[in-house]
Amino acid sequence: MELTTERLILRPWEDRDRAAMAAIHGDTHVRRFFPKVLTPEETNTDIDLAIERARVNGFHFQAAELKDSGEFIGLIGLGYVPDIIRAAIPSHPRVEIGWVIGKAFWGRGLAPEGAQAWLNYAWSIGLPEVVAFTARVNAPSQRVMQKIGMVYDPTDDYRHPRIAEGHPLRPHVVYRKRNPALQG
Repeated sequence: MELTTERLILRPWEDRDRAAMAAIHGDTHVRRFFPKVLTPEETNTDIDLAIERARVNGFHFQAAELKDSGEFIGLIGLGYVPDIIRAAIPSHPRVEIGWVIGKAFWGRGLAPEGAQAWLNYAWSIGLPEVVAFTARVNAPSQRVMQKIGMVYDPTDDYRHPRIAEGHPLRPHVVYRKRNPALQG
């Protein structure tokens, strides 16, 4: 599946994306709000998993590139919340939205632009809501969530089960947006 915006093409993964995504996942500044950087092998595993989940579920996190140049910028998309995370969040949400963008592309509004396209897709297939979550200290991602109209839900704050107790990234916040067509 492919989505387009004014400046982006959001498309399935291709082998040519692997090295560029590995460079983004290997960047300590980009990954500062994640528990660790990823190796090229871990990135390839993530991409293979994303391809399989898109095949099975009809969507998952996909490649994002600039429409005018074809330059790869990172990933943006929707995914089913992993069971271990879903169990940790009090409301047990089903679908999340997320992004990881190379730092050369920060500050241009590309993450909100791509995320909005994915929200529009979510509503078009009748999803009732989409959540986004991140470490409490990750203000940049929370700003993207706010820009796309998501609302912080403090009742869903949780401690990430894959991050050690006492680690500064363990406390997580949840933002949500409900499908406007389903609002009464």
